[in-house]
Amino acid sequence: MSILVFGSINMDLVARVPQLPLPGETIQGSHFTTSPGGKGANQAVAVAKLGAEVALIGRVGEDGFGQELMEHLQRFGVDVGAIATDPHTSTGIAQILVDDRGQNQIAIVGGANHTIGNVELDQLKQRLPQAKILLLQLEIPLPMVIAAAQRAKAAGVTVILDPAPAPDALPDELYSAVDILTPNETEASRLVGFPVTDQDSAAIATETLQNRGIDTVIITLGDRGSFCRTPTEAFFTPAIAVDVVDTVAAGDGFNGAIATALQNGQPWREAIHWATCAAGLCCTRSGAQFSLPNCQDVDEKASATSSKNR
Repeated sequence: MSILVFGSINMDLVARVPQLPLPGETIQGSHFTTSPGGKGANQAVAVAKLGAEVALIGRVGEDGFGQELMEHLQRFGVDVGAIATDPHTSTGIAQILVDDRGQNQIAIVGGANHTIGNVELDQLKQRLPQAKILLLQLEIPLPMVIAAAQRAKAAGVTVILDPAPAPDALPDELYSAVDILTPNETEASRLVGFPVTDQDSAAIATETLQNRGIDTVIITLGDRGSFCRTPTEAFFTPAIAVDVVDTVAAGDGFNGAIATALQNGQPWREAIHWATCAAGLCCTRSGAQFSLPNCQDVDEKASATSSKNR
């Protein structure tokens, strides 16, 4: 299994609203849906839909949501053999509000994601010898993220960390175990302690984070693009123009595409452009996992936009 994902599995409860509510405000929504989600599951599905082999390591509750999510993951082509079922807690859920501009607010109840422990770490240990890349996020307990990153690093597996939900800081032992860090502008701002709002500030922030022990830092800037700093180069990649419907899974699509592109041997500039196209296509559809594009769609978009971004 070339790519492993160690992370969260949620059912997304999505309400469409005309605008996001202010504190204490009640908004009349237009419709409600349930959709499989969780950053770990989303990234695993992103990889599977892009044609790479992927296994997800995580935990669900012994309830209807858990069973439904497992079935969804299998249909998308994700190896679910390392997903445990916890009879003592609920499956994780995310309550998501999406407004008419496609912007969102998300509240998460971790449930079984917060009981991930040694069972999952043992599953990871068994699978690392066959892996090239490990994708991590922060919707599970931080000690488990650190332990997973350290085990992968020791096994020579490339560790990609999406530091979301946005933390105020990351411990030094996590920085030293991560190869590639992929914060968005909000997450980057909190990590470096100054606003990251454009290409110039992203350039400074990537250098700041790289100095903490990360080989490669990629800061995504929403509809403006992303800034990447590797050990040998630093460059900006513009976003692609799309009609935005829902931005919920764009970051997960980007991370899944980065992992897939690197596993396929793409050079950095090509990999970032390919991932940018994947993230942009995510925004044109509703639903976290259902919005994630397949390899053919991303290839076609990347080919069509590559000359414009030179």
